[in-house]
Amino acid sequence: AALALALVPFLQGCFGAVAVGVSAGALMAADRRLSEVYVTDQAIELRASGRINDTFGEKVHVNVTSYNRKVLLTGEVPDNATRTEIEKLVSRVDSVLGAINELRVAPISSFSDRSNDTYITSKVKTRFVDKGFLANHVKVVTEARVVYLLGLVTKSEGDAAVAVARTTSDVAKVVRVFEYLPAEEAKRLDNRPPEQQPPTEQQTR
Repeated sequence: AALALALVPFLQGCFGAVAVGVSAGALMAADRRLSEVYVTDQAIELRASGRINDTFGEKVHVNVTSYNRKVLLTGEVPDNATRTEIEKLVSRVDSVLGAINELRVAPISSFSDRSNDTYITSKVKTRFVDKGFLANHVKVVTEARVVYLLGLVTKSEGDAAVAVARTTSDVAKVVRVFEYLPAEEAKRLDNRPPEQQPPTEQQTR
């Protein structure tokens, strides 16, 4: 267990180049979101996280994940009133279309718990590749061993991703947060001209 936790930062930093075998920029370029939406999602995460931190500080542990302008909230809060207030706060951030509130009323998680969640995320992503699944179409978020799957996917792609996540060791539950596309629309997005693709990692620095 200690070895697994020690490897977490390495797995986080090197997954794209080592486990997948392609550059992080190539993964982002294959994202199905429009370039402006991709950048907007990054801005939403920064703004929402900043507002939560300014308002609640260390009283809460909240992860903000924006995908296609819909925000997934995971983590721990002290009570239901705080849980509701955070959802309202995030919903008021510019460009947010909606919030999926998965915050738990529970003690703040430990570093070891969060490291284990990060390790689970890495395992799910690695198994996507091992199973021949296009990992760049699905964003994986893990909180308290619950795996949340986000993305613009077809029904068959979503089912395949869930099947992989459910059979990954240490995963307690899988939650779908997908937006489903017809197969024709997914194919169109995958074949967009370069100027319509999301920016690479170097371009967003």
